[in-house]
Amino acid sequence: MNQEERAIAFTALHRKGDPVVLYNIWDAGSARCVAEAGAKALATGSWSVAAAHGFADGQKIPLALLIEIVREIVAATELPLSVDFEGAYSEDPAQGAANAAELIDAGAIGINFEDQIVGKAGVHAIDKQTARIRAIREMAERQGIPLFINARTDLFLQESDAARHAGLMDEAISRAEAYAEAGASGFFAPGLADRELIARLCAASPLPVNVMMKPGAPDLETLAAAGVGRVSYGPFPYRAMIAWLRGEAEKVYGGAVK
Repeated sequence: MNQEERAIAFTALHRKGDPVVLYNIWDAGSARCVAEAGAKALATGSWSVAAAHGFADGQKIPLALLIEIVREIVAATELPLSVDFEGAYSEDPAQGAANAAELIDAGAIGINFEDQIVGKAGVHAIDKQTARIRAIREMAERQGIPLFINARTDLFLQESDAARHAGLMDEAISRAEAYAEAGASGFFAPGLADRELIARLCAASPLPVNVMMKPGAPDLETLAAAGVGRVSYGPFPYRAMIAWLRGEAEKVYGGAVK
């Protein structure tokens, strides 16, 4: 498949009640491993990519290095690749779109694009975030690539008390509607783990909903029944791999380093 065909195929994988499962990767080696395990598509996680290359999350990994990593992943498999692009490395709509264009040039067919104010507290106002989404969509249309823009809201991640998540639902639904109108392809709500709230969001959202697997989250069968269209694993595959590696190294070196 060419890049446009991969983008179309990736979009088609997002089916309400039959979610595409993305076991997040961080480099060409992990991409090939997950592809050989039977994945239908690939997606990076920003935390994992940054950590694997010696950086903290939050757009600390240089954009040029991220683009090179994307090129290497695209070359490693034939699968569609979505890239966790955080805040597009700019709050300015035009510059964010120009940065996203570099990902398309590198072979990506999708992005995660978040509404948190990177490096600060809070989330962008809806009108500002929709302007940024619209700029990326217009750029992708000029490129001739139906880029899958997975519009992420950080409302639930930024509220650590899950008991308060119900009170965020109206705003989350408003954002899903606004992001859809601006040209988003999917709606990502990491941190939301209550089955009833997930089902409510899926019913109200005009976009397929992406839920992140984390400890305490419902299983895949439950998420599918709730109407989820995409399930991703975020940083957890990388963290599990690193924990295993550390344990094996400690066996060799006789325990934890003093």
